[in-house]
Amino acid sequence: MDTVESLRTEGRASPRELRARALALYDLPFNDLLHRAHTVHRDHFDANRVQRSTLLSIKKGGCPEDCGYCPQAARYHTGVDNQALLPLDEVVAAARAAKGHGATRFCMGAAWRGPKARDLEPVLEMVREVKSLGLETCCTLGMLKEGQAEQLRDAGLDYYNHNLDTAPEFYGEIVTTREYADRLDTLERVRDAGLKVCCGGIVGMGETRAARAGLLAQLASLDPQPESVPINELVQVEGTPLAGTEKLPWVEFVRTIAVARILMPRSMVRLSAGRTAMDEAVQALCFFAGANSIFYGDKLLTTGNPDVARDDALFSALGIQPA
Repeated sequence: MDTVESLRTEGRASPRELRARALALYDLPFNDLLHRAHTVHRDHFDANRVQRSTLLSIKKGGCPEDCGYCPQAARYHTGVDNQALLPLDEVVAAARAAKGHGATRFCMGAAWRGPKARDLEPVLEMVREVKSLGLETCCTLGMLKEGQAEQLRDAGLDYYNHNLDTAPEFYGEIVTTREYADRLDTLERVRDAGLKVCCGGIVGMGETRAARAGLLAQLASLDPQPESVPINELVQVEGTPLAGTEKLPWVEFVRTIAVARILMPRSMVRLSAGRTAMDEAVQALCFFAGANSIFYGDKLLTTGNPDVARDDALFSALGIQPA
């Protein structure tokens, strides 16, 4: 049994222990790391199947937070205007189209610090309607107050996404309008309500390898570990503080996928933001290293994503089937 998994089984894995383990994995020769990650992946999943999710922005712009990567923050001049919540029929039509293209999960994202009661009511109806189509449902709405996770669960929500973004020690360099503990509190509310957790982070924001290891250690220390772990590569948007950050080398991104797979062997590891600029050979290495989920469609919240035809061609070339 892998050291990390044995620690979890015995209830002894702490973020500090997992960070040390992650750093040791990062330091392995590339081929050795990929071999280990691929072996773990095959132990728990069909290596030739990838789950497809679609993400729709149901409310854009105007967010009061100061996340340095986000073009939806009201304080940054990025060309993303504050838009009202989408009508129910548009959301349902988008969900139907996503299902028609092979997506099995539909995620709805709103640019809020956290939903007010009046905000949540129409979202609950969206969840009900999307669920009725036979899709898994996911929402990312910001921080949740007491009782809101239960309302989402009762409407038929399957997953709630709330990312940690980065390691605790680097977090203050990226976000100052909410604390790391606020994110952990929302995740606890989601778990207590019986919802599945989608939680990951962003790399390429100028962090060190130690901080990347720290992010993965925090994710792996969640008990239980997240069912879905989106790994985003920073998409630089002019007007945000992180525009102009030195790009993360592709080999380091692939290493991050591999370490995530080893530390979280039963989680769906998702290639998320950043795929538009990612070479197809690099994506193929990520799938070999243990990524088994993608966002599918031409747009994420406000940034581009490889289109359906390109993804279909890549999966056909690799012999990858929908999960």
